[in-house]
Amino acid sequence: MWDFETDPEYQAKLDWVDGFVREEVEPLDFLIEHPSDIRNPIWKELVPPLQQRVKEQGLWAMHLGPELGGPGAGQVHLALLNEILGRSKMAPQVFGCAAPDTGNAEILAHYGTPEQKAKWLLPLLANEITSAYSMTEPHAGADPKVLRTSAYLDGEEWVINGEKWFTSNAKWSDFMIMFVVTEPDNPPYQRASMLIVPTKTPGVEFVRNVGLAFDRADEGSEGYLRMTDARVPKENLLGDRGQAFVVAQTRLGGGRIHHAMRTVGMVRRAFDMMCERAISRETQGEVLAKKQLVQEMIADSWIEMEQFRLLVMRTAWRIDKYQDYKRVRADISAVKAAMPKVLANVAQRALQVHGSLGVTNEMPFMAMLMNAMVMGLGDGPTEVHKSTVARQLTSQYTPAPDLFPSRHIPREREAAYAKFADVLARHAPH
Repeated sequence: MWDFETDPEYQAKLDWVDGFVREEVEPLDFLIEHPSDIRNPIWKELVPPLQQRVKEQGLWAMHLGPELGGPGAGQVHLALLNEILGRSKMAPQVFGCAAPDTGNAEILAHYGTPEQKAKWLLPLLANEITSAYSMTEPHAGADPKVLRTSAYLDGEEWVINGEKWFTSNAKWSDFMIMFVVTEPDNPPYQRASMLIVPTKTPGVEFVRNVGLAFDRADEGSEGYLRMTDARVPKENLLGDRGQAFVVAQTRLGGGRIHHAMRTVGMVRRAFDMMCERAISRETQGEVLAKKQLVQEMIADSWIEMEQFRLLVMRTAWRIDKYQDYKRVRADISAVKAAMPKVLANVAQRALQVHGSLGVTNEMPFMAMLMNAMVMGLGDGPTEVHKSTVARQLTSQYTPAPDLFPSRHIPREREAAYAKFADVLARHAPH
């Protein structure tokens, strides 16, 4: 059990990770443009030796159980690790727990056939290949019930037609796990299936690689794809036909909480930079840390950061306890809804304390703010997750018995008088 103090043995591991990430991994952020670009010669020279050191420490692929080559340490230990890894874009790759490969590995582990696991899962776990998850479409946004990309069986092959939008890391991937409509006449949640689609399949066209706000044109990492009679083998189906929504939950619950774990580390980085700046710079005859409004920024940031961290840790603890993502669905949605707001708030305050330097590309705050905006949309918009939380919570209550609330003071007063009528009678004035 995690009880606000990490066990000494694992804390020693975390101390090693902290120094290792700071000294060996964070410098790679400036040398390697994207963690998934595993064919980059600099990546190939520098990353595998670091991954070997992680494996020697028993910290490789901490999200996986022993049957898949991981230590099976649980979500709480993973959360404590991810807090550190969240400081660096390269760190999750070095530790074998980078998205979207982690979620795709979980799908393959749960639903893959022995042949699929040998061909795709084992190389993915070894980081010999990378993957992408392809669900969103240009017209559909956050509603997968209205997807149009379809696949039909033609002999021993699935034939895929349609468009996919925001398929992260697709241009570096070896394969995609794609959400396609195969049962158009079924009810909405039983229309789609999951297919393994090798990225270089004939008929898979990269319309363009979409970038975020400050990326140069066609150099982004969000793939806009078009499938025109793209064919994949019949055996590339994951799970049963029409089961895509069930399969998707295997990766989404874990993926959302893992993003939140890493975000704790990113928020901490912004907070530390804000505090350093506040005690280093002077204006109007005193350091910024003496200004009451700056003090308010620091205090508000620390409070929000610690509240968010505790919510993440409690959710991780509940996942370990129940081993059932459905049971902690509201917790995960709450974490997902809180995540972009906390990061945006703390990053914006840190930017403000840094003044004009804060808005330049010489500091990370603008990138953090953009990251927060992406978090508010990816894996379901914040509004959807807030609705989920509200529905889950209100389902635990029952309506009032009549016109007035159950805790209406006259009702409760009458009940109290009835409960203690004998006492009141003994003490009544005569």
